[in-house]
Amino acid sequence: MNFTNFGKYLLLLKAVFRKPEKFKIYLKAIFQQMDFVGVGSLGLIAIISTFIGAVMTLQIAFQLVSDFIPKTIIGSVTRDSSILELSPTITAIVLAGKIGSAISSEIGTMRVSEQIDALEIMGINSPGYLILPKLIAGITMVPVLVIFAMVLSITGGYLGGTLSGAVTPAEYIQGITTDFNPYTIVVALVKAFVFGFIITTVPAYEGFYVKGGALEVAQASTRAVVVSCISILACDYIVTQLLL
Repeated sequence: MNFTNFGKYLLLLKAVFRKPEKFKIYLKAIFQQMDFVGVGSLGLIAIISTFIGAVMTLQIAFQLVSDFIPKTIIGSVTRDSSILELSPTITAIVLAGKIGSAISSEIGTMRVSEQIDALEIMGINSPGYLILPKLIAGITMVPVLVIFAMVLSITGGYLGGTLSGAVTPAEYIQGITTDFNPYTIVVALVKAFVFGFIITTVPAYEGFYVKGGALEVAQASTRAVVVSCISILACDYIVTQLLL
């Protein structure tokens, strides 16, 4: 995204936050988007988080070959890695592919079929009507999904570690409960909020300004996922640098 496109992106965001024409219509759309972003992604996030936690625990156990390192450290490393990095970032990247492509395709199809032009002719603030509910759903539901992913990742680590014999249940539980710093959850939720903003606004921008037909909509959808993923990784570094 160059400076010209970034300027258009900011102007689009400015239009998104204009006062709604009828808040009841927006409220209904917000709940629909929350169901789509949150409830619709629970199954996928659950499967990915559980297996990532299990695999990470096994890899940590494989690296700890010294008898001088207590096995309780396996639970501690799994906990901190899941909370600070894996749960927010992996969840965001998965949602960027699932949610971002859907948002870009939906808005892009409305643009090329002139439905957005019809909304503007009727005096409706099309950026606010189409994007604001998605944005609110993103910044509210992505943190919820990240918390869900944290719990399942740590649970997956417990299952993977104990079933494989890499760590005993007592050692793992002692590891995840020892020296826990609640601030790590705050950092993770800040990341989730920022990622939720990116996942909804970047694809919306790509779809809103698409020109052409079905091919261009597909290209915009692909571009939205790529730009969203790169933005997520860049913001992940920035937030980590600022807060830790």
